[in-house]
Amino acid sequence: MIDDPEEELSEEEKAAAAAWGDMADDDGGGDGADGAGQPTGPMSNRVLDQDEIDSLLGIAKGGEGEEKTSGIQAMLNSALVSYERLPMLEIVFDRLVRMLSTSLRNFTSDNVEVSLDNITAIRFGDYLNSIPLPAMLGVFKAEEWDNYGLLMVDSSLTYSIVDVLLGGRRGTAAMRIEGRPYTTIERNLVERLVNVVLNDLTATFDPLSPVTFRFERLETNPRFAAIARPANAAILARLRVDMEDRGGRLELMLPYATLEPVRELLLQMFMGEKFGRDSIWETHLSGELWQTDVKINAVLDEVSVSLNEVLNWKPGSRLDLEVTPDSLVELRCGDVKLFNGQMGRKGKHIAVKLHDRLIK
Repeated sequence: MIDDPEEELSEEEKAAAAAWGDMADDDGGGDGADGAGQPTGPMSNRVLDQDEIDSLLGIAKGGEGEEKTSGIQAMLNSALVSYERLPMLEIVFDRLVRMLSTSLRNFTSDNVEVSLDNITAIRFGDYLNSIPLPAMLGVFKAEEWDNYGLLMVDSSLTYSIVDVLLGGRRGTAAMRIEGRPYTTIERNLVERLVNVVLNDLTATFDPLSPVTFRFERLETNPRFAAIARPANAAILARLRVDMEDRGGRLELMLPYATLEPVRELLLQMFMGEKFGRDSIWETHLSGELWQTDVKINAVLDEVSVSLNEVLNWKPGSRLDLEVTPDSLVELRCGDVKLFNGQMGRKGKHIAVKLHDRLIK
């Protein structure tokens, strides 16, 4: 048994320990401490408070109760999407807002104002989880692009449209009844609204790329409106519809896979942009190609023989070609078959009269 651990230490170890103790006293003593008694020297071990720990982990709350994406959470959050800016798509949505204002005025016979709140990029699964219920989800298909999109009509806009179309009095907010599913009348009226929006969306894309957005079905459960994988990125455009003291929100969601066929067009800054293409050089190159000399071979016939027969050939050996004077000659450029023709003579030259064109 060891009674005193210090007896086992050598003189040098005791001196080193005393030196370290003196350094700690100098850095964390009374002169280097603040008013609260906390050490302020470079060797001090500062303790983080709870707010700093929450901020580091990315779970701190904002002033209005919204979570901030900061710290470790911001690095590990897979829901963040790098938004590839599509300038032409923003122009398309601006045009949609103008056309939709006119169309909804004709649809409701009321004063309707449509505004574009924002355009963001989001994961499809995160968007389905963020939809405020109850809501109507219109699934539509882009025929020419062979893919799908989603149009969300929130409950406020649903009840407002029903109230306006069925003759509700002005000056009273649309009544919202909780705890019941949407009726057939409400679904039919919202379906008409979705068709109006899709017709305008088709017209807005027409100058860029002709496409037809066809309404497929109306869902009230987001799980049944899954048109893409949860991790797939999508473009989300939020539209605000105001009808005096009534209104609501429309959300148009287009997955990146849906926009992929026209991605190059959507990257343009303005209509007709060529991304640096030099039309003068293209014209010059095509003109020079037409004047290029190419070698044409006239093939009378082809015979397949074994390698053993070829090795046994000797001077004077004869190879029979299965052709007659009336057989067609095949004209080739390299390995590409161009024409079939009849062999003949013109003056002192052997000629071929073209019959059939083999290359389209």
